[in-house]
Formats: sequence, structure tokens, C-alpha cells
Amino acid sequence: MTQSPAHTDLWPAPTATGAVDATVTVPGSKSVTNRGLVLAALAAEPGWLRRPLRSRDTLLMAEALRAMGVGIEETVSSSSEGTPDGTGEAWRVIPAQLHGPATVDVGNAGTVMRFLPPVAALSDGPVRFDGDPRSYERPLHGVIDALRALGARIDDNDRGALPLTVHGAGALEGGPVEIDASSSSQFVSALLLSGARFNQGVEVRHVGSALPSLPHIRMTVDMLRAAGAQVDTPEAGGEPDVWRVSPSALLGRDLVVEPDLSNAAPFLAAALVTGGRVTIPDWPEHTTQPGDALREIFTAMGGSCELTDAGLTFTGTGRITGLDADLHEVGELTPVIAAVAALADSESELRGIAHLRLHETDRLAALAKEINELGGDVTETADGLRIRPRPLHGGVFHTYEDHRLATAAAVLGLAVPGVRVENVATTAKTLPDFPELWHGMLGSVAETAAPRA
Repeated sequence: MTQSPAHTDLWPAPTATGAVDATVTVPGSKSVTNRGLVLAALAAEPGWLRRPLRSRDTLLMAEALRAMGVGIEETVSSSSEGTPDGTGEAWRVIPAQLHGPATVDVGNAGTVMRFLPPVAALSDGPVRFDGDPRSYERPLHGVIDALRALGARIDDNDRGALPLTVHGAGALEGGPVEIDASSSSQFVSALLLSGARFNQGVEVRHVGSALPSLPHIRMTVDMLRAAGAQVDTPEAGGEPDVWRVSPSALLGRDLVVEPDLSNAAPFLAAALVTGGRVTIPDWPEHTTQPGDALREIFTAMGGSCELTDAGLTFTGTGRITGLDADLHEVGELTPVIAAVAALADSESELRGIAHLRLHETDRLAALAKEINELGGDVTETADGLRIRPRPLHGGVFHTYEDHRLATAAAVLGLAVPGVRVENVATTAKTLPDFPELWHGMLGSVAETAAPRA
């Protein structure tokens, strides 16, 4: 966990002077957009992504695929499948023979650094992967070791991490492989997404401790099946912790990207914290997104929700109750949940999230340090956080280049005057224009202190 000296701008988080009452249109899902881009790039025919997320992570994915020869055209759609008013952005993805030499900048995007080395193994020529300094510290061994076992040649100086070069040979034999994906479910998804293009398909057998973030693997499986792949899973009566993708051509799809439900977390939290009401349009009735768990989690913390044709409306009561929960499958929600828990009237225990120490930053250490510096009482446990609410005060909240820490700080600022967020621009990783959306939601109930150096 390191702080970046490059970003010293402090954003004064607005404090709510009353209950919010707003409708917030959340941009498209990063997880769906980046999986959709990979599957479209590997398809046998062109496809569309409608209402894609335009953020740092998704633009890095698009540029990486373009570097390997894929055509991605950005258009404004007049189709009713574009946006709710019938227009909107759409990306047309035109598959091509993948080729090198190419260079991929992964930034600090887990989906880019993990999903694309298997794609690069199918290219004709070398593909070099590099990224932000923090990306060098994030684990990649699961993907690297698996690809080598499946026949790929990779140079990583035996680090199991970036930077690295995949020497694509135009095809990959594939077949069965064992991996330990206990540090990231993305290792499994990475192999499954490209597996239909391997000569023998792929059989991924997880051999480590419990897998985190299973909803993301279910998302990968559902999207593969929608693209025409045959996938055998543990849920469908297969072996535990084994996923198989048969070799086949993938269909070009016309995919409408769901709103990013995890990015809805700070806005729903605002209803809980202020005793107000927030509606998120286009909330899907059925989804594999982990963010859907917010309905149950925030209801348990004192609110109520209703899903209608208008979307999901969440209403707070003005009281926040502590939470005892295993967040193993939905770890990415932890920062905002921790912020809400710090404002509750009773203790919270967040469990099953040791893997968050390997995300954009060590999220457990960062949350404990930053909340405590505002007067909180947060302690790390072996696999999570124990949060004892205390009266909080203003101060600088460091984000460590982590978008979810920035949104967590904004939630704290609703109830704590004087919170100043370092580098709020890091939210552009998955949630462009977050400060504008936040101020728009608060409207006349926002009170912002003058920024201080």
C-alpha cells in the first residue's frame, strides 16, 4: 500500500444538509463491457456493444485489442437498443487475425492484465504487456503458469507478474490445466473467455482455497453461453471447482451493457446515510453482477428497496445498523460498505475478504488507516475488518490510486464535514464524471467546504 505523490489535489467532499431525493443514471458495467469486448474480438463475425462503459479500464481494453488487429468502431446509435431515449453510444467490434508485434498498456486494470494474455497467445507474433507501477505488484502467476502448461511461451523473468511478453504462435493447443485462483477469480475467467478458441478448448481446475468473487465467474460463463460456447460448470452438475469450455466458433452478438451495479454502491449508500431516496434506472431483474447484493446488504443495514419498471429505488430511514457479513463473493463492495459501517450505531464485522489485500491497493489496510485517521476505530482481522463506530472528524482521505476508496470517502463526507479526498480523479477508472454525478445527486442538500491545501 503506497501513496502516490503525483496527485496532491484535494476534493472537498460535500456534506449533506438533508435527505437526498434523486434519480442517478449509472454508466455501464465495466465487467460486462470488458468481457464483451474480449468475446466480440474472438468471435467469427462482427458484433455490437451498446451502452458500453467509457472509462480508463475499458478504453485500455479497447486499445489493447486494436493493437492486436481488432477493429473497434465507436458510433452513436439511433437504435432503441442504444440508450433509454433511443440513442446513445455503441461500439462495433470487427474481429481479425490477431497479430504482433504489439504493446499493451494495462494501466492498473485487473481485467486487462489477466484477460488478454490468453488472447495474445492466439496472436501471430509477440505481445508485450506493461502498466502502472502498482500493476507490477498484482498477482498474475495463475494466468502465466496456466498458459505455459497449455503450450504458450511467455517471458516474465520468472516474476509471475508484469511486465511480460507473450510470444503468440497463432494458436494454442489448450486442454486441461490446474490453477490456484484463490487470489483472484479473474484467473479462471481469463482462461474461459479465450478457451473456445483453443484447439482442445480448456478445462480449468481450481486447486487452491475458496474462490473469491464467484459471481464474476458466473458472469463469464453466462456471457460465453450467450456467444454460443458450450460450458460445463460445477453448478450444472459438473465436478466441484472445474469449468470446461469446448472448442467452437463464437457468435457475434448485439449486447446491451447493464448499468454497473457495483458503481451504484455510493449512491445507494447516500440514501442510507441521509435518510433519503435514490433511484437507479435500468436495474436488471436478473443479473450475475455482484453489485446486485447491495439490495440485501443495505436493507440489512437499515433501508428498504423496491424494484419497479423505473429501476431500483432505495430508501433510508436515517438509522444505520451495523453488519456482520461474509463478503467473499462480493468483495469489491467492501470499501463503500465499510464507510457506511463507520457511520452506523453498532459494530460491524466484514469477513471473507483477505483477497482485497491484492487489489488496486491493499484495500483492508488502506480502509483501516484512512477511516482511523478521521477518528474511526477499524482493525484488520485475518480475513476482513472490524469496525466500531466512533464520532468522526474532517481530514484528508488518501485513495492510493484506488477508485473504490475515493467513492467510500465521498460517502463518509456526507455525514462528516471537512473530508478532503486525495485524487478523486482516480474514479475515472470505472466511473467517469463521478464528482459531477455526486453533486447532481445531492443538488440543494449539498454543502461543500472551501478546499484546503
